[in-house]
Amino acid sequence: MFVIIMGCGRVGARVASELSRAGHEVTILDVNPDAFRRLDPDFAGVTLVGNGIDVDVLRHAGIERADAFAAATQGDNRNVMASQVARHIFEVRKVVTRIYDPLRQETFEALGLEAISPTVLGAGAFLDLLDPNGRRQRERHEATTDSERPTGPQT
Repeated sequence: MFVIIMGCGRVGARVASELSRAGHEVTILDVNPDAFRRLDPDFAGVTLVGNGIDVDVLRHAGIERADAFAAATQGDNRNVMASQVARHIFEVRKVVTRIYDPLRQETFEALGLEAISPTVLGAGAFLDLLDPNGRRQRERHEATTDSERPTGPQT
């Protein structure tokens, strides 16, 4: 699979390094050449300095043949713009967008973009740890199949 990742911050660098290690072809873009230092030393992909909302930069990265595109910068608007270009201009099949604002997440998903909200994921993890017997825990319990539920007397 050939993946283009926009943004070589902690998340983008980690995703790029993991995909490269798994044998996938990866090109990672960032406007700051120093950002590429975050990549694992064994990263076997391509690094490209440029802005992922620039069509010429995306073409140079090989967007016409990309199987997937991930927008992982710190900016919701930049991520959405680049993802829309990847999806609608270059018809990339798999487009994943990082969205910090949870209110925007549903809107962007309605546009056909798979959105990941670190805010929602992080808050959920905090809730799980702070209130392990709370609502989220009960929802998980209710989703358990009958075969996984204890059958003996409960004390």
